[in-house]
Amino acid sequence: MNGYFDHNATTPLQPAARDAWLRASEKHWHNPSSLYRDAGLAAQQLESARERLGTLIGADAERIVFTSGATESNNALFASLPPDAVVLVSAIEHPSVREAARGRNVVELPVNADGVVELNAVKPLIEKRPALVSMMAANNESGALQPWRELAALCREPGVPFHTDAAQWLGKLDAANLGECDFITGSAHKFGGSKGCGFLVLPKEHSRLGFIRGGPQESGRRAGTENYPAIEAMVTALESITPRLSEIELTQSKLRDEFIMALRARFNALRVISESAPRLWNTVLMVMPEHDNLKWLTRLSRRGFSISTGSACSSGKEGSSVVVTALGASAEELKRVVRISSGWETTAADWQALAAAFIEVYEELNRGGRPQ
Repeated sequence: MNGYFDHNATTPLQPAARDAWLRASEKHWHNPSSLYRDAGLAAQQLESARERLGTLIGADAERIVFTSGATESNNALFASLPPDAVVLVSAIEHPSVREAARGRNVVELPVNADGVVELNAVKPLIEKRPALVSMMAANNESGALQPWRELAALCREPGVPFHTDAAQWLGKLDAANLGECDFITGSAHKFGGSKGCGFLVLPKEHSRLGFIRGGPQESGRRAGTENYPAIEAMVTALESITPRLSEIELTQSKLRDEFIMALRARFNALRVISESAPRLWNTVLMVMPEHDNLKWLTRLSRRGFSISTGSACSSGKEGSSVVVTALGASAEELKRVVRISSGWETTAADWQALAAAFIEVYEELNRGGRPQ
């Protein structure tokens, strides 16, 4: 049994990515910025990886800057904006966007009852020509898919820069059209790559980063020796999983919905956030009818299941769920939020075992928390 249901927090390293990292570490461990032959070969491999990533996401390679992950990328983007910049940021963004935007003139984009940004409400705000519009592609908590292509098109007409944090989209849904966005951020460890590696996609003419200074790497936009083995692993991970995504979505979304039905048969008052909206095939954000979410988490953990109470980056801060807060939940409801996020290889038996464990934990909690 595989009891790991926290893939939106991080994913296990894909075998293909691990092999790619080992090969790159053994053969091309040299500094790509050095001038001798072996360093030049490492630089060639690095640029090849950049080209391959560009093909996967539909963006010219010269727009891609390799970073340590989406958090650095988001911070670098907002740090490049002047302090008086007006930025539109959705109400359900990841903390690395919301915190990075602080200090600017932030206008919050509202969401509907399903936790999806309302395009009609955004249109008049775009007409005022803000410095940036930022909306994630898929929500990390609820899995709700956001209308990023439509918003990118709305921003394109008046020439307003548009950014999407694609950390949860990548590796779960086809990414070939992401290049339509002006700015894109991603993290390798969300789709089977290694931690500490990611990227930022910029418009071709954008050069005002300078977030990390001290060297000419990444065309002068991000100093520091590039971590080519991790970059190779990241690109290989995305290449490996992309051809399987349609099949995985079909299978996993069915298993996800069967899991919800199994819980509903036992918990009449179960609330599934964004249930009516298009969602990631792997994600279920629930408000349990009873009991604190930490009690659910710890007792499920004892049984070998890993779940979360929301975004790992906001645990213990501002409540357990940015999404449920944006939907007007009470403080008491926030304490009952749990998130389930499966992976590419999660089986029907894994989902069924998790549902059975939830029912077992519920009965234990109703007995006063005493296992039989």
